[in-house]
Amino acid sequence: MTETASGPRGAASARGNGKAPMKPGQVVPAPGVSHEAKAPAKGGKGMTIQRIHTKPGVHPYDEVVWERRDVVMTNWRDGSVNFEQKGVEFPGFWSVNAANIVTTKYFRGAVGTPVREWSLKQLIDRIVKTYRKGGEDHGYFATPQDAEIFEHELAHALLHQMFAFNSPVWFNVGTKSPQQVSACFILSVDDSMDSILNWYREEGLIFKGGSGAGLNLSRIRSSKELLSSGGNASGPVSFMRGADASAGTIKSGGATRRAAKMVVLDVDHPDIEEFVQTKAREEDKIRALRDAGFDMDLGGKDITSVQYQNANNSVRVTDEFMHAVQNTERFGLRARQTGEVIETLDAKQLFRDIAKAAWECADPGLQYDDTINAWHTNPETGRITASNPCSEYLSLDNSSCNLASLNLMKFLREDDTFDTETFVKMVELVITAMDISISFADFPTPEIGQTTRDFRQLGIGYANLGALLMATGHAYDSEGGRAIAAAITSLMTGVAYRRSAELAGVVGPYNGFARNAKPHAAVMRKHADAADAYVPFEDFDKQILELSRTEWQRGNEIGAANGWRNAQASLLAPTGTIGFMMDVDTTGVEPDLALVKFKKLVGGGSMQIVNNTVPRALKRLGYQQEQIEAIVEYIGEQGHVVDAPGLKPEHYSVFDCAMGERSIAPMGHVRMMAAIQPFLSGAISKTVNMPEEASIEDVEEIYFEGWKLGLKALAIYRNNCKVGQPLQDAKGQKAAAAAAASVAAATAPAAATATGTSPAAATLYAQPVRKRLGKNRRGITSSFSVGGAEGYMTANSYTDGDLGEVFLKMSKQGSTLAGMMDAFSIAISVGLQYGVPLETYVAKFTNMRFEPAGMTDDPDVRMAQSIIDYIFRRLALDHLDFDTRAAYGIYTNEERQRQLETGSYLPDEDQQLDHETLAQSAPIEHRTEPAAPAKKTDPTTLPAPKSIGSSTELLEAKLGYAADAPLCLTCGTKMRPSGSCYVCEGCGSTSGCS
Repeated sequence: MTETASGPRGAASARGNGKAPMKPGQVVPAPGVSHEAKAPAKGGKGMTIQRIHTKPGVHPYDEVVWERRDVVMTNWRDGSVNFEQKGVEFPGFWSVNAANIVTTKYFRGAVGTPVREWSLKQLIDRIVKTYRKGGEDHGYFATPQDAEIFEHELAHALLHQMFAFNSPVWFNVGTKSPQQVSACFILSVDDSMDSILNWYREEGLIFKGGSGAGLNLSRIRSSKELLSSGGNASGPVSFMRGADASAGTIKSGGATRRAAKMVVLDVDHPDIEEFVQTKAREEDKIRALRDAGFDMDLGGKDITSVQYQNANNSVRVTDEFMHAVQNTERFGLRARQTGEVIETLDAKQLFRDIAKAAWECADPGLQYDDTINAWHTNPETGRITASNPCSEYLSLDNSSCNLASLNLMKFLREDDTFDTETFVKMVELVITAMDISISFADFPTPEIGQTTRDFRQLGIGYANLGALLMATGHAYDSEGGRAIAAAITSLMTGVAYRRSAELAGVVGPYNGFARNAKPHAAVMRKHADAADAYVPFEDFDKQILELSRTEWQRGNEIGAANGWRNAQASLLAPTGTIGFMMDVDTTGVEPDLALVKFKKLVGGGSMQIVNNTVPRALKRLGYQQEQIEAIVEYIGEQGHVVDAPGLKPEHYSVFDCAMGERSIAPMGHVRMMAAIQPFLSGAISKTVNMPEEASIEDVEEIYFEGWKLGLKALAIYRNNCKVGQPLQDAKGQKAAAAAAASVAAATAPAAATATGTSPAAATLYAQPVRKRLGKNRRGITSSFSVGGAEGYMTANSYTDGDLGEVFLKMSKQGSTLAGMMDAFSIAISVGLQYGVPLETYVAKFTNMRFEPAGMTDDPDVRMAQSIIDYIFRRLALDHLDFDTRAAYGIYTNEERQRQLETGSYLPDEDQQLDHETLAQSAPIEHRTEPAAPAKKTDPTTLPAPKSIGSSTELLEAKLGYAADAPLCLTCGTKMRPSGSCYVCEGCGSTSGCS
C-alpha cells in the first residue's frame, strides 16, 4: 500500500515543514532526496556494538576446525546423480544434512566452474560483508570498529547455527541478482479488470523468484451484483481459476515445488458460500477421477485438470459473525460497492459449512479479523486484510517482510538454565541486521518496495522450542511448557522493539510512524500489559518473564522519545529449509515429530538415532545413568516410551510428539499458540493436525476456541483427508506390483513348458509352490519363559539352513492355549514352506503386546512384550543375518555389550574393514579419519533400513502405518511437517513456504 501526501511520505514531508512536532532522534531527508539515501547518524553518532562471542584480533573462522566433504545428491527415480560438488568446506560440527542442503540450495555460481562457492566461509562472508556495508552506508555504526564487531558477531552467530536469515537472503544477498531479502508478500486487488490482470502478473513474478504471496479478494464484486453495463459480475471465485492456472503453469515451468499463495475472502462477501466449497468440491472430483484410473497424486500427470490446488484458502471472520454463530443468529452478506446487506443466512450453518469443508480437504482456514486489527500498529494507514501463504505475516497490502529465526537450544546452558543475557544480545544483533537489509534490498514491485521501506516490517522468530521444552523436562501440552514459550516469546519481541526504538534514535523512525504514533504506542502497551498479566509457572520461566517486562518498559520509554524504526518486529515462521541449516530438532513452534530420527552419516549410509534431547530430559527428571540407557534403548527399538523399563507414567507426557504412540491432542497445539500470540507482532505458521477419526464438530470446536483464545489465524489438517497426497507406501505398492508382474512374465514360459499350457494361461493361473521339508530335518528345540509362562519351541530347517517349520508347545495337550499354539505353528510353517520370508513374520509379529509379558530367561532377549514377540525375536537371532535383524533392532547380548563398550555392534575386525572400505572409496584429498567410538552415554543408534530415506519414513516403520505427508518432487523422499508446509530432509525443498 503506497500512500499519498496524507500517508507516510506526506507525513515525513510534513515533519520537515514544521507541520508536525519533531520527535527527538528523527531524521528528515533533504528535499528531493530519497529516504533511502545515506542518513547521517543522530549527532554524528551511530550504534555502539558490543561483543558477544568474538575476541579482538581473532576472526571467528579461526576458532573452528574445518573439514572437506563431498556432496552427492541422487535422483530418486533412477538413482542417477543430479548434483555433485566435491571438496566443500564446513565446520566439523555441522551435520551431513546441513552441509548438503546449504551446498545445493545456497552456494551460488555454476557447478563445476571456478566461480562456484565451495566453502561456508564464502557464503557467510557474502552475507555479512554486504550487511556491514549497508550499515556503514546508512549511518548505523558509530565507528569502523563497531562495524567490524558487527560483522564478526554476525559471522560467528551464523557459523555456530545460533540463528539463520530466511532463504531469499542466502539466495540473493551479495550476488549480481536483485538483492531480494523478503520471503513473505501481501498483494492487493481492486474491482477492475486492470487490477485483476495486474494481480496475475505480480503473483507470477513472485512465484518465479521462489517466494509466495497472499491477498484478499473481497473488493471484487460478487456474482450476485451487477456490472455498470447491466450484466452480472463474474465474482472472485471465477477469477481464482485464472490465478490458480497461472500459479500451476509457472510452477511446472521451472520450480520443483508448488506455488505458495494465500487467498482470503471476508465472511460477509456474497460469494462466501461458493468460496468455502471450492476446494472441497474439487476434492470430490479428484476422488472420482482417481477411482476412474487417472493419476491424481500430487505431481501426477492428471492432477492439473483439478482447480484451486495451488492456494491455501482462508475465510476472514469478524467478531460480529462469531457472536452470531454463538447466538444462532442470521448474518448479513454485503454488496461490495455500497455495503448494503443483499442477503442474510444462518451464521451457525455457514460456520458448520466452513468446518465441514476443512474436515473434507483442510481448507479453508480462519483469520480472525478483529483480533488481527486490534494489534495493528498502523491503522491510520489502512486495515490488515490478508496474510502471506502460511498466515504468519499479517500487514498492509503491497508489503513484504524479511524473516530470521533463532535456535533456542543454543541458549540452553549445560545446567538447564536459559542464557537470557546472550539471548538478549543476539536479538539486538539480529534485529539490527534485519533492519539494515531493508536499506539495500530490492523488491518485486515498486508498490511493495515503497510500503516496505516506509514501514520496515521485520519478522524475528525462533525454532527448537519443542526440543527446549523436552530437554528441560516439560511436556509440550502443559502449563509449564506454555509458560516457558510465552516468556521467551515476550522477551524476544520486547527486546526487538526496544532495539527498534534505539535504532529510531540513530537513523530515524519508519516513515509511516508519525501518522500512526498513537496506535503504535497503544499496541506496545498492550504487549507490555500481556506480559504483566501472564502468571509464571516456576522459576525457569519466571526469570525470563520478569526480564521481558523490564524490556517492554524500557522499550516503551525509549519509543516515547524516539518512535520506533519498525512497524512490526516478530512472528513465528515454519523454519523449514533454514531449520536444517541450523540442525534444529524441531521447527518453529512445533513439538518434536517423533522420538526416533533418521540421520545421514559422513561416510555414506545412515542410521536411526534417539533424539539427543531424550537422555537430557531423563537426566533432568532425575533418572540414573543405567536407567537412562535402558529407556533410550527401549525407545530406539519401539519408537515410543509406553512401558519403557523404569520410566514413570507421569513422565510420559514429556515425550509426547506430533506423531506416534502418544501424539499431542489438537487442543494442545491451540493452547500453545494462544500462550504466545499476545507477544508477537504477527501470527504463527502452524497447522493443527487432527486424527482421521476426528468429527466435523471437533473442527468447529477448534475454530471456535481459536477465536475465544485470541489467535489471529488458524488452520487444521485431518489425517488422510486429501487424495492428492502421494504416500511412500502407495508408491511402494505400485513398484511391488510392477515387480511382481515382471517376475510373473519372466517365469511364464518356464511354467508353461513344465505344465504344458500356454504362456498366457500360465501367467493367469500362476500359483505358489509349496516346498516341503525332507523326511530327516535339522532342528533346534529350546525352552523359554516369558513373564513366568513357560514353553518349548522347535524350529526345523531345510538342508540349506532356511527355516521351514516351527512347533510351539505350551500348557497341557487339549487345552485351548495348546490348541491355539498348534494352529498358529501350522499356519506359520505352511507360510514358510510356500515362500513367505521369515523377515516378513519378524516385521509383523515383533512388538506385538499382550499378557503374559515381561522378563525372560533368554540372555539375548531380556524383555518381551508377549510370547509371540519373544518367539520371533528368537527366530530372527537364530536364522537371520546381522544386517537384516539389525534393521529391526534385534541383537544378541554379546553384540549389545560390544556396542556399549566400543560404540559398535560389529567385532573389531569388521569395524576395521568398514573404515578401510570407506577410506579407500573417498578421494585422497578428502579422506577423513574414522570417527571416534560413541561414548557409553550416547543414545541408541541403529543402522537404518535400506528402504527408509527420512525421519517420516522411519516413523512409519515404527508405527506400522503411513504418515500423511507428500513425497518431495525433487528427490522423492517423504517430507515432514514444518508449520503450515512440508519440508524435505533429503534436499531441503519445501511444499510452499520459504
